[in-house]
This record gives sequence, C-alpha cells and structure tokens, in this order.
Amino acid sequence: MSDDRGFEDDSVAVRQVGATFGCKETKPDPDWVVKFAASLRDTHAPQELLGLFARFRSGEAPFDVLMRRVILRALCRRVGHNLEVGAEVVFKHAETMEFGDAVFIGAQTMIQGRLDGTCRIGSHVWIGPHAYLDARNLVIEDYVGWGPGAKVLGSTHTGEPIDVPIIGTDLVIKLVVVGYGADIGTNAVILPGVRIGAHAIVGAGAVVTHDVPEYAVVGGVPARILRSRRRAEG
Repeated sequence: MSDDRGFEDDSVAVRQVGATFGCKETKPDPDWVVKFAASLRDTHAPQELLGLFARFRSGEAPFDVLMRRVILRALCRRVGHNLEVGAEVVFKHAETMEFGDAVFIGAQTMIQGRLDGTCRIGSHVWIGPHAYLDARNLVIEDYVGWGPGAKVLGSTHTGEPIDVPIIGTDLVIKLVVVGYGADIGTNAVILPGVRIGAHAIVGAGAVVTHDVPEYAVVGGVPARILRSRRRAEG
C-alpha cells in the first residue's frame, strides 16, 4: 500500500535548533522562598520534611514544583537557585547533598545517598528522567548533561570471604567524578571509581569501567575510546 503523505523531502528529517537549558540565565529564587525554606528547616525534623515532600512529590502543577524546591532547600546541605525537580523523584539521605544553580532533575529519578556520604552536583546540570545516581561519594561538575536512564554506581561488595553471600560482604565505596561540560548518553552506566574528563562524551548504552580522558568520545561494552573531540575539530 502506497503512502503519499509527503515524505519525499528528507530535509525535514533533521533539524538543528539552539540550545535552551544550557544557555538560560539563572534567576535568583525570591527572598520569601529562601526564608520559607529556612523556617521549615528550623521548625521541622528531617522526617517531617520528608513527609511534606511526599505531599508534593507526584504533582505536575507549578505549585508542586515550587514546593519541591522549597522543601529540598530545607532538607539538603545546600541548594542553589532555580532547582527544578520532576514528579516522582526519590532522594535518600538528602541531607548529604549539594546542588548548584539551575539544576534540573527529571521525573522518576532516584538519587541514593548515604548518611556519612557526600554528593555534590554543580550548576546547570541536566539529569534526564529515570536516572539512577549512587550518590554516596559523587561529584558532578557544572554543565553536565545526564541522559535519560543513565546510571552511576559508586560501590561494590568485596565478595570475600567467598563462603559468605556476596550481599553480606563489606561494601567498598569509591569516588566517581564527572567533569565539567561532559555528556552522559542515554542508558549509559558508570562504574565505581571512574572519572569522566571534562567535555567528554559517553555514548548511549556504554558501560564505563575505566577513566575517560578530557574531550574523549567513548562507547561500547565495556566502553573504549572512539575518538578525540579535539582532533575532530582540528
């Protein structure tokens, strides 16, 4: 059966448009938002704040988004301006987390901290929906793009002694760092102890087991260096 819906012109199949999120200006949160968050922090225990957050966790309305921002300001170690958190995002040990300005966290993401851990997410970081961040010792620098469904694992079990179930053996937590301006592709996985260099690109579905140099493009399972962005521009 023929299809005459006008697909002869391939020029409409690809479009290049200007960036939006990475170029937008940061607008300071109103004073009342900052003061409201400080008041909640002073008058509510962390568990009470989590209960408040649950009331607004699923909503899509602007008021729900605003209240998530206010409550996270009260819960977290530090929150910058213009934090935007999608619906059904889960935070564990938010008190250990720091967020810069203009951070976006997509719907149904989970950020898993630890009571004695450290999580620092820089400014202008975009985290796509369905992401998982093992944030027990995690640093994501400014202007990082984190694709939908991408994951970072910051810990692993020793597996020793071998006659003990692996899940019952000690946990080794390793720092993961994602450098300035890097881009992590959809459904990529970054393993414990890995450092992603500034301006590097991790391809969709890649499993990164070793450090990635600055400006490198990596892909595959396990990930390997495909090219350097510097050479491509030269």
